[in-house]
Amino acid sequence: MSPLYDRVALIGLGLIAGSMALAMRRAGLAGEVVGTARSAETRATAAEIGLVDRVVDTAAEAVEGADLVVLAVPVGAMAALAEEIAPHLKPGATVTDVGSVKRAVIDTVAPHIPEGVHFIPGHPLAGTEHSGPRSGFAELFDNRWCLLVPVNGSDRNAVARLRALWEGIGAHVDEMDPDHHDLVLAVTSHAPHLIAYTMVGVADDLRRVTDSEVIKYSAAGFRDFTRIAASDPTMWRDVFLTNKDATLEILGRFTEELFALQRAIRTGDGEQLFEYFTRTRAIRRGIIEAGQDTDAPDFGRTKVHS
Repeated sequence: MSPLYDRVALIGLGLIAGSMALAMRRAGLAGEVVGTARSAETRATAAEIGLVDRVVDTAAEAVEGADLVVLAVPVGAMAALAEEIAPHLKPGATVTDVGSVKRAVIDTVAPHIPEGVHFIPGHPLAGTEHSGPRSGFAELFDNRWCLLVPVNGSDRNAVARLRALWEGIGAHVDEMDPDHHDLVLAVTSHAPHLIAYTMVGVADDLRRVTDSEVIKYSAAGFRDFTRIAASDPTMWRDVFLTNKDATLEILGRFTEELFALQRAIRTGDGEQLFEYFTRTRAIRRGIIEAGQDTDAPDFGRTKVHS
């Protein structure tokens, strides 16, 4: 496949950006991929393993002459980053992001994007609990979804080109309104992560009175459910602070459901429990049938090797 972009700049070199670099190389979609990260250690590692074609020290240097700029940093850092790179963006370039929240990104990043540069927010619905430049792998986006959230007046040719990139690295692509995106992700990602972090916190409290038995004898349910609690804490702190309203709404609904189940257990209402578990099991099976997961204990994700 011929390159869609002559030069791509990746700002941030963790799991998502690293996987994008490897997937673009696999498909031949970029003439050159330039990368940078805030940490000198991350930059050195990325250069050592050849993650991108060229590693530079600053974001401003990375975006010089780039046709596509990908902001792959925590949501809370994007506004300052956009302000930093704005004077160095090439006219006609596209700026996108991979953040898990879209309204806050649009509100804080869009004001810094110069006239003549296309800003098309995005969000690949793919990931693992691993982070850092060694965590990426080219297959991460295969058969996963990427949501594009064009702002008002987005150039449709630029949107189509970005869509082609994501499709070229294996993803299905859809477009979504930013507020609807944030509500959907509060259900499918943000609230589940918060609940997983909470469950690990409960286990930590119990560990103090059970001589580490909760950790030592973790069964598959605890292990699989809490896998996502190993995710990057900076990223998730920013997600919850920037998608506060939608997350709180979903947590409120979760609490109501949990109270109903508590009542059913307390009153011995086996029929309600059976009906509830039957209905929710069907939803889980639907996720597998849609190709978004498997029954495998590794959740269908490619094993990552350092």
